[in-house]
Amino acid sequence: MAATSVVVLDRGNNTTCTINLHGATVVSWRVNNQEQLFVSKQAVFDGKKAIRGGIPFVFPQFGPWNFGPQHGFARIVRWNLEKPPERLASGDIEAIFSLIDSDFTRAVWSYPFQLTYRLILREKELHSNIAVYNPSKESTFSFNLLLHTYFKVPDVRRCQITGLQGCTYLDKTSNEGALYQETRDVVTIGEWTDRIYQNTPHEHIITNVVSGRKMRIQKCNFPDTVIWNPWVEHAKEMNDFGDDEYPNMVCVESGHVSSPVILLPGMGFEASQILQVM
Repeated sequence: MAATSVVVLDRGNNTTCTINLHGATVVSWRVNNQEQLFVSKQAVFDGKKAIRGGIPFVFPQFGPWNFGPQHGFARIVRWNLEKPPERLASGDIEAIFSLIDSDFTRAVWSYPFQLTYRLILREKELHSNIAVYNPSKESTFSFNLLLHTYFKVPDVRRCQITGLQGCTYLDKTSNEGALYQETRDVVTIGEWTDRIYQNTPHEHIITNVVSGRKMRIQKCNFPDTVIWNPWVEHAKEMNDFGDDEYPNMVCVESGHVSSPVILLPGMGFEASQILQVM
């Protein structure tokens, strides 16, 4: 991993955020020197494969894709550093990353687009602001967008996730892909879990993350929340994920994936997420 491929936001007090330009993947977020994100010890940093952990950026497709790589191409191409890390008047650190269509992206998805990804590192928060713009004069495109956040946890079996009671979800672990309704006031994980919760509220809290603390997720224009843990049997199927790492991570992903965003010529779409250590 060449040094030039990594951008570090440093707020002081051992609070940092590290972004790999491959996929504009946030690969580390430390608050008072405590890592909040999970990255597999077997993650591959070859500038080709998606990085297994952190916050992969999923666009323009969520899941398998007939035309190109699973979860789209944004997480496997090199992004541009639009604005290097800069300290704001508040003391927070901001950096801006961008991605536009290229020969590589047009080979699988023939649309012009502009993506802007703005990250702000606060004392105990990480803010992500995403803008998607359609510069075309004539073509409309549709897309999925999701932040595939891997949270680091001491034991996923002890985590509780709030804000999902009453929501409809698609269970991707069952073949028929049936829709169910969540009845639990908190969701816990004790087996292979792969669910797309629809029309979720703007906030979730995960308990028992690093050092037994809570993580608050606030989101805007992300109507879906994906919960994923491969558990033991599926961990073994991934060569870039350790067989015994599944208890130490949970993916709680803010996205727009149950239905696509449709973007008319000259129009834009914005979505955002705030992660806060409580």
